[in-house]
Amino acid sequence: MQIVNVMTSDPITIDQHDTLSKAKTIMDEGRFRRLPVMEDGRLVGIVTERDLREFTGYLKSIRVNAAMRTALITITPYNTVEDAACLMLKHKIGGMPIVADGQLVGIVTSSDLLKAFLNVVKATGEIMQR
Repeated sequence: MQIVNVMTSDPITIDQHDTLSKAKTIMDEGRFRRLPVMEDGRLVGIVTERDLREFTGYLKSIRVNAAMRTALITITPYNTVEDAACLMLKHKIGGMPIVADGQLVGIVTSSDLLKAFLNVVKATGEIMQR
């Protein structure tokens, strides 16, 4: 199964010059734990809840680029769910951006992969009952 079938398309992003306070608000309102960081329309990093916790008490005064991770692990929409799962396990990450032709097109999380797994298990069970 290709990752394009399980990813979240057009993810919400944040600019690297925004404050961590804004990042936290976006994450809290959207109920997610990571935000791709953009600069002039290109992906330059990712900021996570864990990154924000390191700056508790200073979120209003610190910019996203001071906390974001820039060593990105990405995949394309044409990689498989298995590819994504292997990369996420290898690098011990809970999600990663999906990039096509240098543009951010989506994001995939461990929750997305778990949903895909459950769909496969359900479909297999239905086939076996026939």
